[in-house]
Amino acid sequence: MYLFDPHHVRPLFPALSELVAGRQAVFFDAPGGTQVPQMVIDAISDYLTRRNANTHGAFLTSQRTDETLAAAHAAMADLLGCAPHETVFGANMTSLTFALSRALGRTWGPGDEIIVTRLDHDANVAPWRALEERGVTIREVDVDVEDCTLDMASFAALLSPRTRLVAVGYASNAVGTINDVATIVRQARQVGALTFVDAVHYAPHGPIDVQALDCDFLACSVYKFFGPHVGVLYGKAEHLERLQPYKVRPAANTSPERWMTGTQNHEGLAGTVAAVAYLASLAQPDSANRRTAIQEAMQSIQAYERTLSERLVSGLLQIPGLTFYGLREPERFAARTPTVSFRLEGYTPRAITEALAARGIFAWDGNYYALSLSERLGVEAHGGMVRIGLAHYHTVEEVEYLLAELEQLATTH
Repeated sequence: MYLFDPHHVRPLFPALSELVAGRQAVFFDAPGGTQVPQMVIDAISDYLTRRNANTHGAFLTSQRTDETLAAAHAAMADLLGCAPHETVFGANMTSLTFALSRALGRTWGPGDEIIVTRLDHDANVAPWRALEERGVTIREVDVDVEDCTLDMASFAALLSPRTRLVAVGYASNAVGTINDVATIVRQARQVGALTFVDAVHYAPHGPIDVQALDCDFLACSVYKFFGPHVGVLYGKAEHLERLQPYKVRPAANTSPERWMTGTQNHEGLAGTVAAVAYLASLAQPDSANRRTAIQEAMQSIQAYERTLSERLVSGLLQIPGLTFYGLREPERFAARTPTVSFRLEGYTPRAITEALAARGIFAWDGNYYALSLSERLGVEAHGGMVRIGLAHYHTVEEVEYLLAELEQLATTH
């Protein structure tokens, strides 16, 4: 594994040169959507210039669009470790999850159970709760409020022969916790349950291998890993071919086309190919193939981001009046992404993000759709939390700037 250098990639991202308050803006809003490299912008522009057409036509631009879709399926297959026909595109992860839950729900009813968690984004909760209208029972895994990790004993107790599906996040978009997905999938399979993994937050921070996980479904969003707004769903071929999606006629009835409703975001898919190519480009030039290059790059990104996490968390814990949520011990940081949430005494979360914004630091406040967690932590009625989300294009200097500004806010209130 090579040593990652953020200063090598920063010039590739035009947005990072934005000036606020006389200095380069600090984009700590990454969990809500990362910035994109120029090669992604160029790919989108090139599609709209040279390939803009609908699919399956006899003419050149339509043929180029068909090639773009095929390239996008192949690119996501290399990112996730699956076959191209096991990748489905849609408007976003939420829409894809609702479509899948509706298809799965055709055959479920009273007596069937689905397990969700209090750590998840609501996009991996609400689509499954919607099946309550069919009589399905929803069970919810609790969290340990001390470190914001899943209560695995609670999960094991909820599993039963009635469990039809377990929906779990790969990592929390609110507090960064990386769940033990491999164990969850294995235990779910022991009772015959399907598994759906929300990898939206995890995807920009670590390698994904759906075959090794053996999950049945996994979803992510390209705009969370340096690309445009496109949702992606992985499904085992056996499920995509067996299940009946809600689909207009006379559209194709073979996977993955049968799952992709309406005309796709073709320029977004061109950007998707470029986003995956960008990640592969971060590996050493002697990588055997794109899949290997992506895995190597993500491992190096993961190692670099851990150093940022260690400095960020240690600095936050030293600020007076700051309440920190999530894993804080460096020896446990393999189980977290560089995303943290906190509250600061004397300020609402919105007051903090407004003060940071005036200093050129972009951060989120609220619950970030992790509603169940915000309620469980007792902060939902008080404005939620402040979230700082790092990516591989961030630097230690930016972390130090944030810590200095928060220290000033804490000591001058």
